[in-house]
Amino acid sequence: MAIRTPPTLPPTQPAATSSPSRVPGLDGLRAIAVSAVILFHLTPGFLPGGYIGVDIFFVISGFLITGLLVRERATTGGIRLGHFWRRRARRLLPALGILLLACCTAAWLIGGDVLVHLGRQVLGAVTFSSNWLSIAVGQSYFDEASPELFRNLWSLAVEEQFYLVWPLLVLVLVVIRLRWLRLAIVSLIAVASAVSMAVIQAPGGDATRVYYGTDTHSFGLAIGAVLALAIHPWSTSAIAKAVRVRWLWPLLGGLSVLGLATIAALLPADDALVYEGGLVLVAILTAIAILGSIGPRSWLGRVLDLAPLRWIGERSYGLYLWHWPVFILILAALPGWQRTSLSGWALGGAALVITVLAAALSYRFVEQPIRHAGVRATLRSWFGSGVRIAVSTVAVLLVFTSGTATWAAISDDPGETAAQLSIEQGQHVISSPAPTLTPSPDADGGPLTPGARPQSALPGGDQITAIGDSVMLASAPGLQAGFPGIQIDAVVSRQLSSAPELLQQLDDAGTLRSTLIIGLGTNGPIQRAALDHIRSIIGSQHQIVVVNVQAPRGWTDGVNVTLAQFAQRYRNVELANWKDAIAGHLNLLSRDQIHPGTPGGLIYVGAVRDALQRLAELPPVLGPNDYGLAPTPL
Repeated sequence: MAIRTPPTLPPTQPAATSSPSRVPGLDGLRAIAVSAVILFHLTPGFLPGGYIGVDIFFVISGFLITGLLVRERATTGGIRLGHFWRRRARRLLPALGILLLACCTAAWLIGGDVLVHLGRQVLGAVTFSSNWLSIAVGQSYFDEASPELFRNLWSLAVEEQFYLVWPLLVLVLVVIRLRWLRLAIVSLIAVASAVSMAVIQAPGGDATRVYYGTDTHSFGLAIGAVLALAIHPWSTSAIAKAVRVRWLWPLLGGLSVLGLATIAALLPADDALVYEGGLVLVAILTAIAILGSIGPRSWLGRVLDLAPLRWIGERSYGLYLWHWPVFILILAALPGWQRTSLSGWALGGAALVITVLAAALSYRFVEQPIRHAGVRATLRSWFGSGVRIAVSTVAVLLVFTSGTATWAAISDDPGETAAQLSIEQGQHVISSPAPTLTPSPDADGGPLTPGARPQSALPGGDQITAIGDSVMLASAPGLQAGFPGIQIDAVVSRQLSSAPELLQQLDDAGTLRSTLIIGLGTNGPIQRAALDHIRSIIGSQHQIVVVNVQAPRGWTDGVNVTLAQFAQRYRNVELANWKDAIAGHLNLLSRDQIHPGTPGGLIYVGAVRDALQRLAELPPVLGPNDYGLAPTPL
């Protein structure tokens, strides 16, 4: 389908080809983006802000696609929508199809948690709706209890939705003769998206809705489009002459790349700043980096075009597709391996080797041939000789077998992971009336076992408030049995940053009990200031138990150090050493090595009980009367 509009410029160039002319520096920026994402996912806490690579991709895509469309309209007088969409399909679908067949087959062979919700994930992948399907079913991007095999395809869905809708809007934009008005319209789209992200995201809440949403996370695409519209129809040399300072833009672009690297190193995903302008800053810095690299004699463009960066950038699509599913499959196949320290680096390294190999083969034998020659011509070339016929026959058999295994994998979906089952049991316990248990003889002052040391009385469940995340949820049956009547408020993916507000509400309502158990830190780094804020809210008269963290994540060591220091500083704070208690019994955890089943939950309760016992055995604080002194007059 071709839609023609009156051209604003005479068609003085040949018709647009199947791919836009190469833009200097963009392969290098792609390499930086995909490397950041891979390091973020595969290494234990090495690059906490590496997720920004996705937003770098968004800006590049918005810039390239908009430039392609406006150039085609300027040179041919119209935009062939059908031709554009076919090019996108030839570029994206073949590699995606190979990925789905190969990884679903491997998942079927491994079995277990990795099959959970696989049918929905495949549906989202082939319809480019992964982001909205996850939002619709409440699947959190930050949920560690469900290892989604194709979680990374949410960003591909956002881009494909952009490819479907954006050409239609460009058809309207190109008939507007006022350049400033075109730029204003697209800039308004970017601002609306960024503001929506900041407004919708609740402080301390789960950010999945704004992170996945095409409406709230499309400002990067729009900013890239603004850049493309701003420089069209100028050539890069004309831009350089217009600003008359050729060294300025490469310098600003280089500083922008350094800024992106700094953000990737310092800004974790749970920081509120990410959704209150942090990702917008990433998009703006990327746009400046693009502008600084495309000049005719830009040193930044030459640096970004170095051979290793170009090689990675050209294969960045395949690298992005493969790295996360391969990593999840390795974790599922080796459940006994920790994702921290040396074993974590080994797992990530193995996933990286497989990813690079798969992406290189896909690029050489699938993506490039189909992109340039089309599906039918590529198939004819595969079947063109005796050797190729044999190889192609094997390939067809593999595809058929993989397709069958994919269907079997989807059919074998267990519905829930072992961690999710434990969490649901905890949610059921919390929402049900607390059981009434008969106290043991030791607990009510009865005779002790010979040789046993009398213990100080522990607070009853009716004196304890516990707030936590999904680990506490999974342990809730044990907590309720061990401390009947305990008040538990635990939810999946909760961060420590949300605890002060929650405790303030409980304190204001008069429902905060005298002993507080805090089980938070599994889902991201914590700040000492948040712990001090909690203590200032509840006061020094309350006893506090902080439960440290067992999770194969890069931030857990820092979390545990902070919790231990907090407990050491205050007399009324004690550490429940869950990490050491469960260390010799990791087989009692789910495959994610985070969530306990019923036996593991009993160990969690034991760690909490030991901490409460240490608090109970503290000698009382002596006042003036205890020393025989007269009280100080008020």
